[in-house]
Amino acid sequence: MKKAIKLFIFGILGALLIFGVIGIVSIYSASKSENQKSMEMVAYSSLTDEERDLIPVSPKDSIVKQVPVNDDIKASIDVNYAKDQVYSVTFNNTETDTTGNLVVFVDLDKKTVLGKGFTSK
Repeated sequence: MKKAIKLFIFGILGALLIFGVIGIVSIYSASKSENQKSMEMVAYSSLTDEERDLIPVSPKDSIVKQVPVNDDIKASIDVNYAKDQVYSVTFNNTETDTTGNLVVFVDLDKKTVLGKGFTSK
């Protein structure tokens, strides 16, 4: 009888330990994913109200690409940016009569907005 009680107690302690580890891992994963914004949302949060009004559907309706820094991009970003690549987030369906689609340039760290502009028509 004593052996059965010991096994029962060890079984309960083992189950509690397993559930505790699972809980800690899931809390850590949830907090980590909450701190990681999508690049589209990083770009969207940098827009003015007028620029946000250009987006007809959702910030997720955009194209994210890693592109080399060329003269056109250099004119739209921080002059002190020393890397040769950036991410461009192009918001679809934001063109107007005079401009192309709205583009936001994001650093390779995926959180720092470097500048914004419009594609050529």
